[in-house]
Amino acid sequence: MYRIITQFLERYFKSATIYKYGFNLSPMYRRTTAKLIEVSDDLHFVKIRLKLNWKNRNYAGSIFGGSMLAATDPIYMIQLIQILGDDYVVWDKAVEARYKKPAKSRIFGAFIFSEEEIKNIKKEVANRNEIDIVKTMSLIDAKQNIIATFNKTLYIADKHFYKEKIKQLQANK
Repeated sequence: MYRIITQFLERYFKSATIYKYGFNLSPMYRRTTAKLIEVSDDLHFVKIRLKLNWKNRNYAGSIFGGSMLAATDPIYMIQLIQILGDDYVVWDKAVEARYKKPAKSRIFGAFIFSEEEIKNIKKEVANRNEIDIVKTMSLIDAKQNIIATFNKTLYIADKHFYKEKIKQLQANK
């Protein structure tokens, strides 16, 4: 559904605008209580904000760790899907969360892909058909204190290779 809406809206709006407002209006992302506040035109940079409020306050009075994890969960995957295009399959594979200190105020996170990273991903997928990459990002407060760090493992494959792989797996059942 989201992909179809995105393809339609691309006729009228920049990808960055669709990405930002699509996330911020999406019920699944709104429930995290986070908000995308900045998206670069090439989608290589995304910044989020997460405010402490009654919806995400835990028993100890800080931002619930699950809200932090959920707020960071879909960003890299969808960012990479949009950057790489339809010739690739991208899946979230795993996440390692490290909570460093309680979030008692507004926190921010940045999701960044460099041009060189994108070139290397395409090169590695062309050579090996499928790869895993690990991206690390941190949520920080206004004083630049690290609140939590997340290591996201993403699976990236050539779309044709992936379809054949799935056919093989289904045939072997």
